[in-house]
Amino acid sequence: MLTRKTMLAAAGALAIAMPAAAQPIPVGHLMDNSGGTSDVGVPYGEGVRDALAWVNASRNGVNGRRLNVLGFDYGYQAPRAVSQYQAWSRDRVVAIQGWGTADTEALVRFVTRDRIPYISASYSAALTDAGGRSGRQGVEAAPFNFFYGPSYSDAVRAMLIWAKQDWESRGQQGRPKYVHMGANHPYPNSPKEAGEALARELGFDVLPAIQFALTPGDYTAQCLTLRQQGANYAYLGNTAGSNISVLRACQTAGVQVQFLGNVWGMDENAMKAAGTAANGVVFPVRTAVTWSEITGQAASPPAGFATLRAISRVSDQSGNASRPVHYLAGVCSAMLMVEAMETAAANGGQVTGERIRDGFYARRDWVPQGFAGVCEPSNFTNTDHRGTLRVALYRARVTGDTSQGTVAELMQNGTMRLEPVTTITLDRRADWLGW
Repeated sequence: MLTRKTMLAAAGALAIAMPAAAQPIPVGHLMDNSGGTSDVGVPYGEGVRDALAWVNASRNGVNGRRLNVLGFDYGYQAPRAVSQYQAWSRDRVVAIQGWGTADTEALVRFVTRDRIPYISASYSAALTDAGGRSGRQGVEAAPFNFFYGPSYSDAVRAMLIWAKQDWESRGQQGRPKYVHMGANHPYPNSPKEAGEALARELGFDVLPAIQFALTPGDYTAQCLTLRQQGANYAYLGNTAGSNISVLRACQTAGVQVQFLGNVWGMDENAMKAAGTAANGVVFPVRTAVTWSEITGQAASPPAGFATLRAISRVSDQSGNASRPVHYLAGVCSAMLMVEAMETAAANGGQVTGERIRDGFYARRDWVPQGFAGVCEPSNFTNTDHRGTLRVALYRARVTGDTSQGTVAELMQNGTMRLEPVTTITLDRRADWLGW
């Protein structure tokens, strides 16, 4: 009987014997399938996983080399992510699909030192200062950090611009009142100062921030504080799980406020779980379209839907699954990495971290091939990793009982829908880089 040691030695010998051009490409995939943000981590991770599996199955990997995807569920514990990164660096991974803000920011110096592109699901603006030019305290150069979509800070800026327009369009008098809500944690805190600064610039009264945990709980006290302060617009900085608790508590307490959800703070699954308490929440969507919009326009779906549906069938052979906004974003994130790797491999080039990084700079208005109308265009430079300043805002509409039926059924019968509100394109202000 072969021992594990013998099998590993044999595998290592085989890898050495294989020509470099035929060896699999090791890629890390950090996931939260069991921790405090798993409510949104699971569908996003599924999108990444399915896309990379589809690349292996339909394209034979990158330039004839299959991707060896090394997945790890770290339970949203930053120390475990750092430890796993160290293991991956020994495995010579050439790129990593990452997840949370605390762990991504903790790894900036490591990935810069090791020259490993880190494509995160954290949209912290601190990760966008590729050249270290912002001069902001606590923000260091992050030349190997990328993410798909607008930063948390740019998303809240767009929502505040819309909020000011909304206030004026409804003929409201005086200065609107804005409040930041969320856990005292790097992720919800990431855009806090940027949002409050622009709110003041736009003429809002900024109220003292209200804290609530990343986990579900009884947040009646926070809702009563909202009422007492007279808030008009409230930013929910946590993921959907705990935001649902706030929405329900505020509905029960009869609190009237326009909630602004961060990109992880609302989705189709959260709408079903929160019911009518989610009605009216405005939040950013990273992709050019949502699954329900695509399936509701069967006569003329976007060109990229055929590719997206093929990827979805990797884990849903029936083709009946309704994919939330986070799944689509995971697919687009993974495909940016894949195409950067293809650029690195072009003309016999080596697939190294530096060449993958440079692949992110090779295209303008970059939509992955085969994803037209699904993935929004991205633009990266070697000094500015703000991939997009275009922020599409949607409103959650929930008009009835969501306890019966699947998400797909509720979206199809109109009990739930995602309603486009507007798209805000921000200026590429130098003083907003890294902030």
